[in-house]
Amino acid sequence: MNTVIIAEKPSQAKSYADAFHKKIKRDGYFEIEDPLIGGQAIITWGYGHLVSLEEPAAYKAEWKKWRLNELPIFPETFRFTVPSDKRKQFNVVKTLLKKADQIIVATDSDREGENIARSIIKHAGADKKPTKRLWINSLESDVIRSGFESLREGNDYIPLYKEAQTRQMSDWLIGMNLSRLYSLLLQKKGVDGPFSVGRVQTPTLYMIWQRQHEIEHFKPEPYFDLYAKVESPEGSFQAKHDKRFKTEQEALDRLSKHNVYVNERTESLITKAEKKKKKTAAPNLHSLSSLQTKLNRLYKYSPSSVLKTVQDLYEKKIISYPRTDSHFITENEFRYLKNQLDKMKASAGASFENQYNMPRKKYVQNDKVQEHYALIPTKKILTQQQIAALSPKERNVYLEVLRSVLAMFHDDYHYEETKIEVSINDLIFKASGNVELKRGWKELFGPEKKEKDTEHQVLPAVSKGQQVEASAAPKEGITKPPKPYTEGDIINMMKTAGKAVEDEESQTILKETEGIGTEATRAAIIETLKNQQYIEINKNIVTVTEKGITLCAVIENTLLSSPEMTAKWELYLKKIGKQQGDQQKFLSSIEKFIHHLIQQAPVKIDSTPLTPSPAGGRSRTGEQVAKCPSCKEGIIKDRGKFYGCSEYAKGCKQTFPKTLLSKKLSPAQIKGLCEKGRTNMIKGFKSKKGKKFSAALLLKDGKIEMEFPHTKTVGSK
Repeated sequence: MNTVIIAEKPSQAKSYADAFHKKIKRDGYFEIEDPLIGGQAIITWGYGHLVSLEEPAAYKAEWKKWRLNELPIFPETFRFTVPSDKRKQFNVVKTLLKKADQIIVATDSDREGENIARSIIKHAGADKKPTKRLWINSLESDVIRSGFESLREGNDYIPLYKEAQTRQMSDWLIGMNLSRLYSLLLQKKGVDGPFSVGRVQTPTLYMIWQRQHEIEHFKPEPYFDLYAKVESPEGSFQAKHDKRFKTEQEALDRLSKHNVYVNERTESLITKAEKKKKKTAAPNLHSLSSLQTKLNRLYKYSPSSVLKTVQDLYEKKIISYPRTDSHFITENEFRYLKNQLDKMKASAGASFENQYNMPRKKYVQNDKVQEHYALIPTKKILTQQQIAALSPKERNVYLEVLRSVLAMFHDDYHYEETKIEVSINDLIFKASGNVELKRGWKELFGPEKKEKDTEHQVLPAVSKGQQVEASAAPKEGITKPPKPYTEGDIINMMKTAGKAVEDEESQTILKETEGIGTEATRAAIIETLKNQQYIEINKNIVTVTEKGITLCAVIENTLLSSPEMTAKWELYLKKIGKQQGDQQKFLSSIEKFIHHLIQQAPVKIDSTPLTPSPAGGRSRTGEQVAKCPSCKEGIIKDRGKFYGCSEYAKGCKQTFPKTLLSKKLSPAQIKGLCEKGRTNMIKGFKSKKGKKFSAALLLKDGKIEMEFPHTKTVGSK
């Protein structure tokens, strides 16, 4: 039987090939031989999506230019194409698939991996051939071989392909129609663009803007708390009255009511003194989102860089499948981790006696693992020397995952909680504090930041009924605005979008879908918001730009701003994956939604106060630099933060930066690039290490490259 195995990308294909007895590398595929697969087979690969949806102009020439009267854009039947830069590999795969008697789908074990493989198979005309499915969570050779020993029925995963394909088509419909709609309507109001609109990215942007709007319009208000300084032979401490007062006079009145005078020492009584020993179990094992959130907090790593790093470690076969939304493992993983404990401890430089040798439900539940289990190290445990050889980012990611697993076996964090109540003439003040008894799992993660509030003070060993002296006084405070989002916060915000809505039904839907976006897409959504210049990141703090604020203003109170809408769509997509939903029904609902916005958006935009871009939206300075070298029709103009083509609304995306490697580029230099394809030698560029250098700029395929003095070596920038 002629078997073709299709992997998602070359590195994955190589991992598969390495797991078999014999392999020969060919142009675009491997020939392998092994009794496990019944003799010989072929492993080939894509580069992610080899097949993508056609652009609007491929359906109708009139759809090439952005015009309001051409909306909506609804293809009768979606068509797919192979981008020119991927045709060579697609032709290799197509030829192999045509000859195949059986196809094994071995792309990533998720809905997008299924879509990638099935799209290639269908476009190659091989979708009638029998298929099997490889479904694994690691690229280790023994896991790969075990997976090939227990291949699943390929047709069982076609609904997952339909789910992903429906998502792909719906996102195309929304992006192609609504991006044009809002860009053109705002352009008519004199507002510069273009404006990208998306099913997940737009409500995400809106939630970020809501927080920013809340901070900007926050009005601090004073308040007063009553504090007591309590002194006893065992030591002094601070206690606080429960009620908060709006004015100082109200606080003073409360003291006066109990005949308590400001800062006057008064005989008082300890009415409560309780000590309880408590313990806290180690945190959950990491999903991708929790890992992204924690590493952003610790090291300011962006979610996309964490995903890339985890993916790299996965391809190096040292961490399990990265795009997981699970915090659980099965009993099988628990057993192998338990068997690797000594190696893992040595890797982390940790020494402790195992407190938990049996699975606990907080970490191990077979039925909670659907497609992928939590992030864990593979059986290929790195030594300390191997960890030291990783890049700093890889090292931090690997150690965080490693320590989270070790913590599952470690002792709990033990502490003593103390609660004291003091009566000053029957006015009750309370104090609480914790005393650490045993660090347990916390010792794996290093020292924590010290808390400065009174909740964490160490309290003296007073006893109930004891007489003490105390003095009370009001203390002024001021309400604080909510904190701005960090990049890590956005990941968490997307996962818990239910907190952003008040309706109980909406909260239930958002909880069921785990917010908006998926583990695989949330980091990419943030990158899209950056690339579209909707948000900026400065010292890890996220702010919405003027462009982003404009879009939020015109989508406010529409379904585009609603995380609930996105979650409902995601819920139905999952139904398609379970054969409980229909692709055409879903796409029809998307089309109705687009029709509705085409009718409502002009009304909303007309009623929204907007500030036109300078020079009527044509450019920020009005300066025309040169004819666009890309579309040959538009004019490159100064657009404030960059130089861009005037035909952006018709699809030209040609732009030039105003600053490149710390060097400001003048209009004359941009003109030289546009008209001659190069500049003269420019001084003052600065490398990442701060070293200054000179280079000429070249324009190739719309991108800037560098040519250095005394050499023809060109480095892309």
